[in-house]
Amino acid sequence: MEIILKEDVIGLGYKHDIVNVKSGYGRNYLIPQGKGVIASESAKKMLAEELKQKAKKLEKIKNDAQAVADKMAGVALTIAAKVSNNGTIYGSVNNVQIADELKKLGFDIDRKLITIKDVKSLGEHKATVRLHKEVAVEIPVTVVADGPVAAPAPAVEEAPAVEEPAAEVEAPAEEAEA
Repeated sequence: MEIILKEDVIGLGYKHDIVNVKSGYGRNYLIPQGKGVIASESAKKMLAEELKQKAKKLEKIKNDAQAVADKMAGVALTIAAKVSNNGTIYGSVNNVQIADELKKLGFDIDRKLITIKDVKSLGEHKATVRLHKEVAVEIPVTVVADGPVAAPAPAVEEAPAVEEPAAEVEAPAEEAEA
């Protein structure tokens, strides 16, 4: 049985795909759940027309995303984070902080579009902004200390403790009775 998918179905296909499924799966699950329709000749013609109209809209969306990506190409971010005495970050730098920094620069990017590995140390890192499924921009992110960082104290070797004999404590003499 041929089905035109109305939405993405994991393990089967994406929206607007025409897939072959067993008739029971199509009749009893996909069609009643609204995840697909039977791929008749008229449904295929409607799908082709819809895809033709959508292609122009999708091309415009992709071009807009590419324009934003071109503007972001030269952007480099510097994020200040609180650090401990040995230079490790309290917590981590995540996509929310990167989205806030981009907003300060005039780019209104949703935090869900930004991916970055766990940043738990100072230094250079890369964040990826996926503006469209075919358009992505890598942004260099430099994490610096917020405030002064104390240099780690050099390890001090302690001399082994020498046991001194305990001083004898004399008990107070009892006063003689007068």
